[in-house]
Amino acid sequence: MSKHHIVIIGGGAAGFFAALSAKKHHPLAQVSILEKSSKLLAKVKVSGGGRCNVTHACDDNKQLAGYYPRGENYLKKAFDQFNVQSTIDWFAERGIPMKTYPDGCLFPESNDSQTIIDCFINEANKRGIHILMNQGIKKIEAVKNGFKLHADQKVFDATRVIVTTGGQPKRSNFDWLEQLGHVITEPLPSLFTFNMPENPVRELMGTVVEKASVRVEGTKLLGQGPLLITHWGMSGPAVLLLSAWGARILAEKGYHFHVLVNWLHEMKEADLRQEIDTNAHLHGAKMVQNLNPFPITNRLWHFLLSKAEIPSEIRWHELGKKNTNKLVNILLNDRYEVKGKTTFKEEFVTAGGVAMTNIDIRNMESKRVPGLHFAGEILDIDGITGGFNFQAAWTTGFIAGKNCLD
Repeated sequence: MSKHHIVIIGGGAAGFFAALSAKKHHPLAQVSILEKSSKLLAKVKVSGGGRCNVTHACDDNKQLAGYYPRGENYLKKAFDQFNVQSTIDWFAERGIPMKTYPDGCLFPESNDSQTIIDCFINEANKRGIHILMNQGIKKIEAVKNGFKLHADQKVFDATRVIVTTGGQPKRSNFDWLEQLGHVITEPLPSLFTFNMPENPVRELMGTVVEKASVRVEGTKLLGQGPLLITHWGMSGPAVLLLSAWGARILAEKGYHFHVLVNWLHEMKEADLRQEIDTNAHLHGAKMVQNLNPFPITNRLWHFLLSKAEIPSEIRWHELGKKNTNKLVNILLNDRYEVKGKTTFKEEFVTAGGVAMTNIDIRNMESKRVPGLHFAGEILDIDGITGGFNFQAAWTTGFIAGKNCLD
């Protein structure tokens, strides 16, 4: 029996994947998972509305890395070891086929995150991986031939350690790693929705525009895709994309800024004016409010007409130059004030963490502390919405587990 004891700190997605990889590649080693709470795989449980967005359909590693606002250059190399196809194959080998949706997101065919959780726990039990709950580590001490891990009431001995404690919203949560010499990039929320207090657009909660473009005024930040109006403001992929790519810029603004919404996605002004002229010619006698020729709901159409102060009884042939200009502007450059954000509770994603300059991407080992490895969102790596953050967890977890004893 090997004397090696590989300890994974954190019982989330990256933690389990690292543990299973470690046991596969080093079968004689003892492998343990220490979880600080009484719940395992909490983020997996709630991901994708309880369905678990396992990964994203992208077979080009370079393109795949481009979906990460932070960590792109490092992941290009990491995906050479374990990528999307590797993930699909890994689950297929364990009897869990994936289904690909039109937006590229991959979910288990069961459409139930519990399928993924059961798979991980069953695999861990089958391979003799020890899982200990309520064991929060406060300090890592490097000693001869390994480490001592100080929990609240116990000290664990380890030959190798893989830290997979996930994204941390507070800088102080990194103190124990900073004390070991690691550079910490300030943690900030990455995927969040835009709050628009008191704005009447919130009365349209539940309204979805399948293709919209949202731009942060005064910046080059642009998000495109489905847009959802909620009771607090705006959400959906278009907004979440903006929040991911603009995480640091929006934080510097104190989450107080303006967005310009193109409700017609990428339609140009000349094309829109042509369409308005066509409707005036073909349907001139119809009231504008009763004929909505655009791919938005009638509720939103009426809201925008009112916001643009276009008379409710006006007919298409009566629009004239002034009202046409109003209509063009409201459809292509609708302006909203954002004051604050809302993050998903268990699903929050952070930008920041252990700086990648501290990590050898080939084995996920710390350059500051030999024998200490990292995986998952504890690192300064984060992706946009759509399964990318889990893919980073699988990839970095696999690499850390495989190489932790090399």
